[in-house]
Amino acid sequence: MRVRGRSRYRISVAAVCCYRPGERSRLIYRYPSHKSRDSTTRAWHRSFAWTDYLDLLTAAHHQLGVPIVPIWDNLNIHRAAGMRDFIAVHHWITAFHLLPYTPDLNPVEGICCLLGRRAQTSTAFTDHDHLIRACQPGLRTLQYRSHLIHGCLTGTGLMITNQPTTTPKDQ
Repeated sequence: MRVRGRSRYRISVAAVCCYRPGERSRLIYRYPSHKSRDSTTRAWHRSFAWTDYLDLLTAAHHQLGVPIVPIWDNLNIHRAAGMRDFIAVHHWITAFHLLPYTPDLNPVEGICCLLGRRAQTSTAFTDHDHLIRACQPGLRTLQYRSHLIHGCLTGTGLMITNQPTTTPKDQ
C-alpha cells in the first residue's frame, strides 16, 4: 500500500492463514514499514525481504507450537535461495508452491480483500502513520474472527482433511 504525498514510506503486509482440522482458524501477520531507500546500502525496499518472511514463519511456528506447511504463490521471495536453505535445515517446515497465476487458490488474497473493505474504503491516507492506524484495527479484527479466516479457505475451494493422502508408491 502506498501513501500519498511527500512520504518516502511504503507499507507491506504479510499474513499467514493457519488452518488445522478441529481447531479455530488463525491469522498471523506482520507489517513492517520500509523507507523507499535504505541509507546504508542504497538499496530500494519495495516489500518484504526473504528474511522478513523467515521471521514471520518462525513466529507462526512458535505461536502455534506445531510443524507448519506454508502453501505459497510464486512470489520470487518465496523461492529465494536463502528461503530454500532455511526450509532444508528445519524439520518443522515443509513448503508447497501453488501453480503460477492462481491467486484464486490463495486464502491470503481473501484476507487482503476483507482488509481493503474495512481499512481502505474511500480513504486517501495523509501519511505513513494514518495508513498504519487504519490497517491495525482491521487486521486485529480479522485475526480474532476465525469464521472469516476459514471463509477465505472455503472461497478457494480447497479443503483440509485429517486423512493423509496416499500415492501410488505407498500402495
